[in-house]
Amino acid sequence: MKLYNTLTKKKEEFIPLEEGKVKMYVCGPTVYNYIHIGNARPMIVFDTVRRYMEYKGYDVNYVSNFTDVDDKIIKKAIEEGTSAEEVSQRFIAECKKDMSDMNVKPATTHPLATQEIDGMIEMIAKLIEKGYAYPATDGTVYFRTRKFKDYGKLSHKNIDDLQAGHRDIKVTGELKEDALDFVLWKPKKDGEPYWESPWCDGRPGWHIECSVMSKKYLGDEIDIHAGGEDLVFPHHENEIAQSEAANGVEFSKYWLHNAFLNIDNKKMSKSAGNFFTVREIGEKYDLQVLRFFMLSAHYRSPLNFSADLMEAAKNGLERIVTAAENIRHLQKAAATVEMTDAEAALLEESKAYTAKFEAAMDDDFNTADAISAVFELVKFMNTNASAENTSAYLDGLYANMKTLCDVLGIVIEKEEEILDAEIESLIEERQAARKEKNFARADEIRDLLLEKGIILKDTREGVQWKRA
Repeated sequence: MKLYNTLTKKKEEFIPLEEGKVKMYVCGPTVYNYIHIGNARPMIVFDTVRRYMEYKGYDVNYVSNFTDVDDKIIKKAIEEGTSAEEVSQRFIAECKKDMSDMNVKPATTHPLATQEIDGMIEMIAKLIEKGYAYPATDGTVYFRTRKFKDYGKLSHKNIDDLQAGHRDIKVTGELKEDALDFVLWKPKKDGEPYWESPWCDGRPGWHIECSVMSKKYLGDEIDIHAGGEDLVFPHHENEIAQSEAANGVEFSKYWLHNAFLNIDNKKMSKSAGNFFTVREIGEKYDLQVLRFFMLSAHYRSPLNFSADLMEAAKNGLERIVTAAENIRHLQKAAATVEMTDAEAALLEESKAYTAKFEAAMDDDFNTADAISAVFELVKFMNTNASAENTSAYLDGLYANMKTLCDVLGIVIEKEEEILDAEIESLIEERQAARKEKNFARADEIRDLLLEKGIILKDTREGVQWKRA
């Protein structure tokens, strides 16, 4: 398996630090609003990387944080007349709902920055002790960027060539020893959340949060650190400087970054009026379509979002789902006898598409080519499956397809949502069964509804129900 490493600017064979295990950290969103489709790309891409690693037999410890203290969160809280904690908790819940609808698996751990402050204070104190950081007279703590000799190794920038104006990195001020030094801890402002520290009452800088959460949940050295390419500099560059200065070992072996998402060939921005949240897209499309669209291009290629391309993704996904439905339909009436030699030969032939799929994913997670292999399998299934086939053969075909779709996070069999009218009708049938003392049927209906996530409660006033 080869990965393109931003650090070395080349594809490298993946060799984990510990055999059979993968430690992976992915920078999560700042939770002050609904996530937008730009946030969705790394979520979907790196969830798929994780799924493929697990498919290959690795035990993946996948950590993705929520930044729940930030200027934007505080601004939103002030606008709403509420607390930063209330804003962040609300949008963490909304984010998790969107992630679930996109079939993004929950992380092994979803740490919150506000719950890891003690670890941040501890790491900052260590950096001061080692001479890599210093407190200014106002209580701000800065990192001595020039003292870290490898600064710029990820972004491939020369520290002497860095120009003014980089976010969070070239803010001039008399309190700094050097204009390039960046903030590790900053003093509180009126009305802002704050924590006590040896330097001042305040809160952490953005970069230190990920260094500390990665260290706590994965260790000093990790296999993969990932995120959007906008995070390469300064965020990931600063993470490397802090972590390696504090821990004395290489922070991450491999750095993966997804390219930008454009809208109708333009950069997404609120001012341009082309800004879409995942929730808004979910009103027009099943979010499985958004996932399929995101995986239709290689993660390191810029991706253009448009109505036409979403329609194409919808049609492509329907081809796959329809092929799966067709096999399920054939399975119902198929003979449960031993597979024929001809069927066994066809099933063996179908494994070529699994091999193509794996070759694509082994080549820096080329999901575009992996999807092409799935389409080839769909064509093969449509051509080589009929009512004459045995259930063993059809089961084998279906299992192959489901395995590949599971790696991509594409759902090919959905539980049909049970409607309120159907529930009421089944409850009436259950009541009638009970009157007739057909308790077996009554229990069967209760169990059926429970499987569909409907809980019944028998009361004096009649039967009440609720969704689980």
